[in-house]
Amino acid sequence: MYVSRKISDVDRRLLLLLIIPSLSLLVLISFSSLSLDPFPTLAPLRNLIYTHPLTVTTETSDFTVDSNPSDVIPAEEMENQRRRKREELEKSKIAVCLVGGARRFELTGPSIMEKILRVYPNADLFLNSPLDQNSFKLRLLKDAPRLAWVRIFEPKPINETEPMVRVLTPMNSPNGIKGLLQYFNLVEGCITMIKAYQNENNFTYEWIVRTRVDGYWADPLDPEYFIPGQYLVPPGSSYGGLNDRFGVGDLNTSTVALSRLSLIPDLDSAGLTHLNSESAFKAQLTTHRVPYVTKPLPFCIMTDRTYDFPPARYGVPVAALSSHGPLNGAKCRPCTVACNGSCVAEVMGKLNKEWSWTEWENGAVELCDGHGEWEEGWEKIFDKTAGENLALARKRVGGLDSRRCVEEFENMRGMTVKWEAPASEQICMLGLRPN
Repeated sequence: MYVSRKISDVDRRLLLLLIIPSLSLLVLISFSSLSLDPFPTLAPLRNLIYTHPLTVTTETSDFTVDSNPSDVIPAEEMENQRRRKREELEKSKIAVCLVGGARRFELTGPSIMEKILRVYPNADLFLNSPLDQNSFKLRLLKDAPRLAWVRIFEPKPINETEPMVRVLTPMNSPNGIKGLLQYFNLVEGCITMIKAYQNENNFTYEWIVRTRVDGYWADPLDPEYFIPGQYLVPPGSSYGGLNDRFGVGDLNTSTVALSRLSLIPDLDSAGLTHLNSESAFKAQLTTHRVPYVTKPLPFCIMTDRTYDFPPARYGVPVAALSSHGPLNGAKCRPCTVACNGSCVAEVMGKLNKEWSWTEWENGAVELCDGHGEWEEGWEKIFDKTAGENLALARKRVGGLDSRRCVEEFENMRGMTVKWEAPASEQICMLGLRPN
């Protein structure tokens, strides 16, 4: 019996010697396969543990930048960082470029002045705007701290080339490919003007902010939005690409981001076709390996266009100006709220997140019924929401006569380093009756 037990013990030891290396090999293989791509497994857990008020929402491949910190930063330290960043920006060369038509500039202009230009009074302002019946409203910029270049021009047709027709799609563009080209030309005009101004004055801008003339800003542009080596855009309203209604970056990233027309041949060479504005914008950055980041931004696009209500899966929600936001460049108007609370959850929950969508949880968004024209009495709603200063600016534009308009444009001309615009009388007479 002793001999039998001894043999049995030997068998067990031999069996263990055979099993343990095999198990070790299996474990090693398992860990090796896990280590190839650990971040998709760990990132969601990390995001649950660590929070930050400015969260990246971009979902793209090699060029996404995750700005969530590895530790929770105390509020006092965050405030110190913000103060240091603001002090740094006060010493930096910044260009702010406004693009687009002035259709609601009596409402949006004063907010841009208050929330961007006066926050960074050292910034040089560039304006690239087509001449129309609303251009007289641009005289509000006479109060800008620094006017570098004002360009108000009569739009001219842009010939469509074969690469343009291959790369771009007319779908969902109000004026087809021609409309896209006019918009791209407006945006690229920013970098053209800025680089020419740099060369003439022998210096280089460290930062370029590009925003739309029809953008209404509810809160200031925070210093944390200036990120070296990365181009920052709002989340939402991405239409299969990236939100192109605002951007800020250094000179290198901005040069790529703003070169909307001249980079079309590069997109064509890459074999890209049927792109809308947003997908072409994303392709510009990715094909030129420009890292980008999305962060919530406190502005919306004031729109006169009408949209079905409630919006369908690929519809466009119109946010009430009174929304708590940030609205991230969503379409908006002053209105009596038609949908809030559970109604917003029902409507926004049905929208395609990769199309015309913006963050709506926690009461961030209230919706207008935007299927018709602006409601009667919208002025009172705007004044209550925007505050006394912006309400006063709106009323001043409403009471402007052509003589006063010409005087103010002439004053503005005298304050501007480079002036490229029709005669002040022509600008004012387009939108105002003669005295």
